[in-house]
Amino acid sequence: MSVAPIDSIASLSSDLFYDILRRLDGSALASLACTCAAFCSISKEESLWEDVCASVWPSTNREDVKSLISSIGGFRKFYADCFPLIINKEVGEYQWNNYHEYLDDLTEAEYYGDTNEFESITPSDFVSIVDIRFKGKPICSKVLSGIPNADDNAGWFYNCPFRIDLLTYADRNDNNDGEGEGEVTLSVTDGLPPITSMERERKDGKLWHELRDGLLLSWILVNKKIKQAANLASWSPLDGQRHWPTDKDFVIRFGSVLPAKDILPSQVVQCILVMKFRVVHIEEEGFETSLKLTELSMQLEDMEGSHVNGKNSLHILKEALSCRRSKNYSEAIESCHMYSKVQNELKEEKMRSESRLDTFCILTGIAAFMTFWYYVL
Repeated sequence: MSVAPIDSIASLSSDLFYDILRRLDGSALASLACTCAAFCSISKEESLWEDVCASVWPSTNREDVKSLISSIGGFRKFYADCFPLIINKEVGEYQWNNYHEYLDDLTEAEYYGDTNEFESITPSDFVSIVDIRFKGKPICSKVLSGIPNADDNAGWFYNCPFRIDLLTYADRNDNNDGEGEGEVTLSVTDGLPPITSMERERKDGKLWHELRDGLLLSWILVNKKIKQAANLASWSPLDGQRHWPTDKDFVIRFGSVLPAKDILPSQVVQCILVMKFRVVHIEEEGFETSLKLTELSMQLEDMEGSHVNGKNSLHILKEALSCRRSKNYSEAIESCHMYSKVQNELKEEKMRSESRLDTFCILTGIAAFMTFWYYVL
C-alpha cells in the first residue's frame, strides 16, 4: 500500500486534526497546543475539553452539570481549575506559641466569626461534583446543589460544626438520567480479593490494602456566583483506619489544606473527606466478597482538631477556589503531610503544657498540705 507524501501539517484537514486531538488526555492536549498554531487553534474547541472532562469526571456527562460548567467559563477552564490539586506551603510557617497567644486574646464572638463582612456568601452558591473510581473504573458519581439545611436553618448552620454528608442528600437532587440512585457497592468482579473471614483479614489486611490502593476521589466545589471551581480532594487517600468503629468497617480519608487567613487564628485548616465502606458479604457466607459505601462526607478542622462552624466554612471554601494549585501530586501531598506534622507537634506541646500544669498543681497541693500540718503540729 502506497502512502501519499505530505508537504506540511497545514495540508491536513482540520477534521483529521480534531480526530487526533480528541484521543488525548488533558495534559497531552495542553502540551500539543503549544507546538504549532494549527494545534493551538483546534485545541481551543470546547467539545475536545468536554470529552477530556467526561473521561476524568463521569458526572460532567449530566446535562445540569454541563450547563453549570458552561455558565462558569466552559470545559477548558473547568479542567484547568479542577485537575491540579490545592497546595499550601504556608503550613510550615505556622508557630504554635503565636497561635496560642493569639487565641487567648480573642473573644468567643471574634473567634467564631460573628461579623457581617461576608454576608454575600450563601450556601446555595455552592455545588459539589463528586466522582469515585476503583482501579480506574468509575463506581460513583454524585452532584449536590447547595448545602443541606443551611438556607432553612441559617442560625443553626452558621454556629454549628460544618458537615456535608453526600450520601444522605445528593440523590434527592439527582432527577435526571437516573444517576446516583441505589447503593454503591464493590465486589470481587470489581477487583476486590475474596476473603473467607474477618479474622484472617485482620491478620493479612489483603482486602484493606486493595481497597486503599485502588480508590481515587475527586470532590469538586463550584461557586456559581463568582464562577470559580476547585478540586478539594487529594485523588489518592491520605490515610485510613481499619475496622473502625466495627470489625467490618474501613475508613479512608482524603482532603487538602485550605487557607484561612484573616478567618481563623491558625491561618490554615484541613478539609477532611471521609469515605467509609462496610463488608456486607464474605465468601464464607455463600456470597462473593462485597463492600457497601456507607459514608461520603466533608468537614473542616482547625489545627486543634476542632470542627469549623458553618459561617467560617463558607468563607474558607470561597477562598479555597482561588488559592494556589499544582499538577505535581507529590507537592500537594507534601503540604497535607506537613499539616499533620505541625498538628501533631501542637498536640504534643499542649500535652506537655498540661503535664507541667498538673505537676505544678500537685506540688502546690503537697506544699500546702505540709505547711498546714507543720503549723498544726
